[in-house]
Amino acid sequence: MSNNYQENFTKVPQPYWLASTPQTEYNSLNDDLEVDIAIVGGGITGITTAYLLKQEGYKIAILEADRIVQGTTGHTTAKITSQHTLIYDRLKTQMGEEKARQYAEANETAIKEISRLIKEKNIDCDFSWQSAYVYTQQDEYVSQLMNEVNVASSLGIEASFLSEIPLPIAIKGAMRFDNQAQFHPRKYLLTLAQDIPGNGSYIFEETKVINVKEGNSCSVITANGNKVIAHRVIIASHYPCYEAMGLYFTRIYPERSYILGVKAKEKFPGGMYITAEQPKRSLRAQVHDNSELILIAGEHHKTGQGEDTSNHYKKLKDFAEEIFEIEDIPYRWSTQDYTAMDEVPYIGHLTSGTPNIYVATGFHKWGMTNGTTAALIFKDLILNGSSPWEDVYNPSRFTPSASAKNFVKENLNVAKHLISGKILPVPSDMEIPQGEGKIIDPDGQRVGAYRDKKGILHMVDTTCTHMGCELQWNSAEKSWDCPCHGSRFTYEGENIEGPALHKLSHINQEDQLNK
Repeated sequence: MSNNYQENFTKVPQPYWLASTPQTEYNSLNDDLEVDIAIVGGGITGITTAYLLKQEGYKIAILEADRIVQGTTGHTTAKITSQHTLIYDRLKTQMGEEKARQYAEANETAIKEISRLIKEKNIDCDFSWQSAYVYTQQDEYVSQLMNEVNVASSLGIEASFLSEIPLPIAIKGAMRFDNQAQFHPRKYLLTLAQDIPGNGSYIFEETKVINVKEGNSCSVITANGNKVIAHRVIIASHYPCYEAMGLYFTRIYPERSYILGVKAKEKFPGGMYITAEQPKRSLRAQVHDNSELILIAGEHHKTGQGEDTSNHYKKLKDFAEEIFEIEDIPYRWSTQDYTAMDEVPYIGHLTSGTPNIYVATGFHKWGMTNGTTAALIFKDLILNGSSPWEDVYNPSRFTPSASAKNFVKENLNVAKHLISGKILPVPSDMEIPQGEGKIIDPDGQRVGAYRDKKGILHMVDTTCTHMGCELQWNSAEKSWDCPCHGSRFTYEGENIEGPALHKLSHINQEDQLNK
């Protein structure tokens, strides 16, 4: 174990993808603008869609609230796979064989499309073909893996059942999908992004969209009052910034997951791995400075709920040390994903009544292929009026056997946290060490307080500006997180992600608390 091991593990989390690439510096939108298509969000969906549609002659504007490819796409494990744990047997049972086939074909096509674009543009992005494994250490999952192999194979996927895997882990059984892949998502997408600006197309960063006005031509309204007039609008912002009648906050739920970038003495055997059972554990290797990082992920939980978030990194470290001799952990980070009630993303028209507004959300942690699929679906819908995969992803669908049960479960969970956050006792202890945050009650008012490394106290109203849920402190990311719909804020109250459009109010009581 190196001398930097523990020191690195306590640093502020940073994704390897961001640390290993330069930050972009596209301009903000400062004037009104008219284009053919406005795309809200600069992740894999927005950039791939913009690239493909510009190739077809459309004038595009990407509007990104922060910097492109710094959100969920910049915090991924970057597996390019149609193997989304145990999904195909369930899809066939719940939605029928045809829709299961659509989902399989869409994701297999997405893998090929990413490979095609990399070859076409000669992109150096650490792309490599890999096999993807789902393994189990429990007898009860063996039959499920066998069923999944049979269904996946019937849908055209190269799937097989195994009794061993290349990792030094004792297992009960596993399935393998061949011809899957992995890459560096920012190296890939930043290269595609370079071809978007010009000839009437644009990328605007630090340009937050707060509303969309429908019509034959839509008006996309930004936080600084500018507007973009567009014939079509694609909402690819991970969480829909404009919901209209879609009520997406009741139809998707947020979860956070954690990732370690580990250096080990052992050589990683190749392949991409994930467990069938809970707690989920995901492993794959990444080229890093003429050596490799082993990416170990898992520990998902509902945003703003559960134990001290710092413990999730520790559990992943403990898991890594069971398999490898760890030399260093130079990177760690977390990510947020949204999941639809039936665990299939919503991709297509925002609602049945919005023919020129489109949405992509609810990727359920599989955004590299589903995000690319979304771009292909949008291209087909705009060019041809239909897509061969539109039925399975249709945002207006309803899957009774899955959606109804999860809809009730998740929205009861929201109601529980909406109410409990208002009535739980708040400690009046005002002692807050540097680098820590807590909820306090100095004057009968619930206040979120964080003391930075300089000793300065930052105090905010902890009522989420989306729907009024009470925020919880995230010790690992130094943020205030909403347990209802996943909005997140910095300790200074600025928006990070989620449905909330407004920042938190500041509380001016620093003098009192520093006495």
